[in-house]
Amino acid sequence: MNLNLKKPIAFFDLETTGLNIVHDCIIELSVLKINPDQSEESYTARIKPLVPISKEATEITGITMEDLKDCPTFKEIAPKLNKFLENCDLAGFNSNKFDVPLLVEEFLRAGIDFDMRKRKCIDVLVIYHKLEQRNLSAAYKFYCNKDLTDAHSALGDTTATYEVLKAQLDKYSELENNTEFLSKFSAQTNNADFAGRIIFDENGNEVFNFGKHKGKKVEEVLSKLDLGYYDWMMKSDFALNTKQVLTQIKARMLANKLNGN
Repeated sequence: MNLNLKKPIAFFDLETTGLNIVHDCIIELSVLKINPDQSEESYTARIKPLVPISKEATEITGITMEDLKDCPTFKEIAPKLNKFLENCDLAGFNSNKFDVPLLVEEFLRAGIDFDMRKRKCIDVLVIYHKLEQRNLSAAYKFYCNKDLTDAHSALGDTTATYEVLKAQLDKYSELENNTEFLSKFSAQTNNADFAGRIIFDENGNEVFNFGKHKGKKVEEVLSKLDLGYYDWMMKSDFALNTKQVLTQIKARMLANKLNGN
């Protein structure tokens, strides 16, 4: 089943130096863009990271620092990639939890505010876990009856993810073939930031999703309960996107105060 699209959707996968969104970097990425007319465009790149590749990452991907010594940095490819992803929704495998947050973080490090406000995100892993429960290789075998021979290459994982989503739409009548439904279905929490440190409650209020103020409204914490919490978070080891969202909330609070709201 082809995807019912109103705008392009970009399936993407990242290979990285490790699993820490704040500190680790992308070493390989592949994007498969599907346009509303079902035409396809692709972009794949290897990237020289700013931090060493962990031993565990090299064991999984087979990529070493020596392999990347002549490759561009993310900052060097960021403008082209940003243009390629313009007006695209995003989809991936475990992408909501890791790939999207790290991609946004890399863009912010490169000085590009990668706008996610009008994008839908579909996580094929979440759909799989809600309806079957396994990993990408098993999902590919289950839905497409194929062996994933090039697992842990960005291009192989990206293409497999696209094929799995189309097969899921064929298999499950409860899935609606539109990005808005699939984005909501594959969302685990209603995040305000991509790391899930701040989420929206049922009334649309931002609340902290970690630490001593978990479950409390961000505005109440910053204005009444813990006046130094903003400064502590800004100086601590949180993702740039988390700090960006927190700063936006604080700026909104100040604007409302000045306007007498």
